[in-house]
Amino acid sequence: MKNLIICLSLATLCTACKNATPSVNQPKDVVAMNIDTSVSPADDFFQFANGAWIKNNPIPASESYWGVGSVLQEDIYAKMRKVSEDAAISHAVKGSNQQQIGDFWATGMDSATIDKQGIEPIKSELDAIANIKDLNSLLAQLAILQTYQVSPLFNCYVAQDDKNSAKYACYLSQGGLGLPERDYYFNTDERNTNIRKEYVKHLTNYFTLTGDSVSTATKNAARIMALETFLASAHRKIEVLRDPYKNYNKMSLTALQKLTPSVNWQNMFSVMNVKTDTVIVGQPEFYKQMNTALTKFPVEDWKLYLKMRFINHFSKQLSKPFVDENFNFFGKILSGQKEQKPRWKSILDDLEGQLGDGLGALFVKEFFPEKAKLRYTKMVEEVKIAYAEQIQNLDWMSPTTKVKAIDKLNKVSKKVGYSDKFKDFSAMLIDKSSYVRNNINANKWWFQYMVSKLGKPVDREEWDMTPQTYNAYYNPSNNEIVLPAAILMIPNFADSEIDDAVAYGYAGASTIGHEITHGFDDQGRQYDATGNLVTWWLPEDSVKFEKKANMLVAQFNEYIAVDTMHVRGQATLGENIADLGGVVLALKAFKKTEQFKKGDKIAGYTPLQRYFLGYALGWASHQRSERLARQIMTDVHAPANLRVNAPFVNVPEFYEAFGIKNTSKMWRDTGKRVSIW
Repeated sequence: MKNLIICLSLATLCTACKNATPSVNQPKDVVAMNIDTSVSPADDFFQFANGAWIKNNPIPASESYWGVGSVLQEDIYAKMRKVSEDAAISHAVKGSNQQQIGDFWATGMDSATIDKQGIEPIKSELDAIANIKDLNSLLAQLAILQTYQVSPLFNCYVAQDDKNSAKYACYLSQGGLGLPERDYYFNTDERNTNIRKEYVKHLTNYFTLTGDSVSTATKNAARIMALETFLASAHRKIEVLRDPYKNYNKMSLTALQKLTPSVNWQNMFSVMNVKTDTVIVGQPEFYKQMNTALTKFPVEDWKLYLKMRFINHFSKQLSKPFVDENFNFFGKILSGQKEQKPRWKSILDDLEGQLGDGLGALFVKEFFPEKAKLRYTKMVEEVKIAYAEQIQNLDWMSPTTKVKAIDKLNKVSKKVGYSDKFKDFSAMLIDKSSYVRNNINANKWWFQYMVSKLGKPVDREEWDMTPQTYNAYYNPSNNEIVLPAAILMIPNFADSEIDDAVAYGYAGASTIGHEITHGFDDQGRQYDATGNLVTWWLPEDSVKFEKKANMLVAQFNEYIAVDTMHVRGQATLGENIADLGGVVLALKAFKKTEQFKKGDKIAGYTPLQRYFLGYALGWASHQRSERLARQIMTDVHAPANLRVNAPFVNVPEFYEAFGIKNTSKMWRDTGKRVSIW
């Protein structure tokens, strides 16, 4: 039987919204409590759905952003702190998770010792940089710093070969910049011009902290800026970095040597313990520029450059003056933070990055019950079924490509909640001698863990996120979605308290459907069912897909995010396709549930309305203008409000659920609405 969708007039809806606001005697409803009844859903649905939440959750002075994930993170912080404090006094066996977590925490929290040590713990590395005499010794230091994961000039990492997912490959990509992205060096608007001036001051301050006079420090900073600007001129923009074919250039070491004749890669890889006879170079033009830079700029410039890259990388683990200087530029100037995070939170951020798996085992036992894992595992399958039905009914895709698309969809594997296998950190050297050395040792362990994969079978069971991470991902090489426990949780509510309408919107659309759709966005669609980068679409189907995708690019290009900065539709295309797909697919799956079929209201809202409110809750957040500007320049995700409003205006059920008229601000003419999946 066809489900009936209740269509309310705007007047009726607004009355329902006001009546839905819970009284002090009513239990709090997970979505109704966040409604801003002064805003019409037909004008700005994001603000309507999340306005009360935003008002009640101001951005703390120590943050540049605050959202539902931040609230959940506060709870995770508290629990991680308790674990760390207990571990610090446990006298645990050396090499155990408890010993490593405890010693890492203890050295991080001992700010008195850190301030007393100053830069002494990294003096050997600074001396080695100072002793560079020529190109060969410069390259040797570059290789050593790669093993520290500093990546001062270029990025080297190991991942599955895009065209042979059964094997690991060594990738080389562009790097070498102190500012977040190439356009920071060249955009002439007032905001970026000021950031460049502040960056030079930042470098100058670092030099003075290491003993240079102000005059010498100023000159040194200018030399670094000139070098970085030269490197940045050969960097690709983020839009181009999203093309997997353009960024896949496999070559032998002999060919790499011809591309960069000044670099002895055999020696470099020997120092780095990288054992390979081929590499995949992402951006060959950058490596040509890097090769030129190595001879164009004098050795003294490179010594200054490496010194600052090294200090900047570990500045947050050094004494207070370095911590303060790092915060002043990256926190205040680039992100708009008013004050620093409490020290204990910064230590936990480092701890999560270095030993997160050790914390994860405890997290899942206490905070993500098996019943919740089963619920979302089942939801994944329901969304996949909905997707298969959508593909079958597409009017723009040929039967031949549909068969292959459904085969790929059926082979999408899922990892939900947490891994059953946590990493063994027992060989990582963590002790009570120095906080920065603990971070260096952890970085070296992680680098060797990564490069040791070369030549080994691909571990398709590995997770790249811990269960307490408020995030998720799709891995095209494994054709898998990975959904950590935290991303499926709503702060202050047990999973058993969340009705299906909200769950399908909050988790089913914004996470599950979103990540599955990544397998079929403008990038993911280029990988086949086994995770290989290969053409499997008929050419005419690709043309039709790109035409639809370009409509979404045009839609997002219309939006102004901050100042005069427009959203970059091409750069954010993959995420925008995934958002739209997630909303459509999870809604199709939700329509098969008993809650939708019954149509009963909760807190004054129909199941269909609660679905859209649940999705919006997943993006409840706000951020400072500095951070938003940085996001537009460097991130492939659109701002949170547009991740709600922009996909919704393309979905017919949204118009029906909230009575959107052609005179409403949320109205989009039918000819401009985008429907891909």
